[in-house]
Formats: sequence, structure tokens, C-alpha cells
Amino acid sequence: MNQQRLILSSPLLEIVISRLTQELIEKHQDFANSVLLGMQPRGIFFAERVSRELNRAMGRDIPLGYLDATFYRDDFRRRDSPLRPNTTHVPFLIEDKRVILIDDVLATGRMVRAALDAMAAFGRPRQVELLVLIDRRYNRDLPIKPDYTGKRVNTLESQRVLVEWTEQGAEADRIWLVG
Repeated sequence: MNQQRLILSSPLLEIVISRLTQELIEKHQDFANSVLLGMQPRGIFFAERVSRELNRAMGRDIPLGYLDATFYRDDFRRRDSPLRPNTTHVPFLIEDKRVILIDDVLATGRMVRAALDAMAAFGRPRQVELLVLIDRRYNRDLPIKPDYTGKRVNTLESQRVLVEWTEQGAEADRIWLVG
């Protein structure tokens, strides 16, 4: 039987997003050379929330794209059932840009590595930063660390983080630790 523990929900989630947005503004200032890339599939909902908050605070639109790294995953050919790719929509070049890669949960780091490989098709960024809503500590396979973190959660390997967004049909925004 799976046990669920609530990690984060509204209104605390909005406060976390607002704090992360302020951290981005402190570091990127006018965002003249910065872009946002949400990682498919679930990171795009978080990226859209961050983007809306940033756009409101800055008074203009910061470029936002969606990156699918399915074909760059190291387990792509090892699966019994094939993975379904998601849409990649990067309406700008990332050449010499400061890219903020956004995902909802950082666990092993393998998806981030795949996303870094997938980004090469759009140019060579000046810098890449990682923004995550939940950092699952103690589960990393690769030495990847987020630059911006909403909340760090100590997890066992048998546990997983479930993120429910209203944009996906959930009745409320909630993040659960399941296991």
C-alpha cells in the first residue's frame, strides 16, 4: 500500500514560485540575454508558472520554449515499450544565451543530462542554469545540482514525487511524496 505525504500545495506553492522568480531577477536583472526552457513533459507546467510570474514582474515577455529530450535519454533503446516523444518548441536560438532549464522534479539527473544534449541542436549557450521545484536529494546518479530550488526533499529510492497541476486536470496544485 502506497503512503502519500503532502510536500507542497497552494498558497505555499505560489510563495515558492514568487521567491524563485525574485532569485532569477536578482541574477539575470533585465533578462536581455536570457531565455527559459521548460523540460517536457511535466516541467513545462512549472516553466509556464515561472514565466507568467517573471513576465508580470518584468513588464514584458521573457522568451519561453519547451524541450523534449526523449531521444537523448540513455535508456531510450533499453525499454520494452517505446517512449512517446513530446513536442519541442524552441522559437529562438540559444546561441550565446543564458539558458534557464526548468523542470518540476530533479531525481537522478539523467533527464537533465539528456536535455543538455538535446539543447545542442539549438546552438551553444553561454551558460545553462537549472531551476527545479523539487530536488530529490540522495537519488542522484549524475553529479548535477540545481542553481535554483523550490524545496529539497529527502527521499528513499523506493519513493517518488508526484506533482499535480490544475493545468493537467487536477482539482488543486499539490506535490506529494509517494511510497
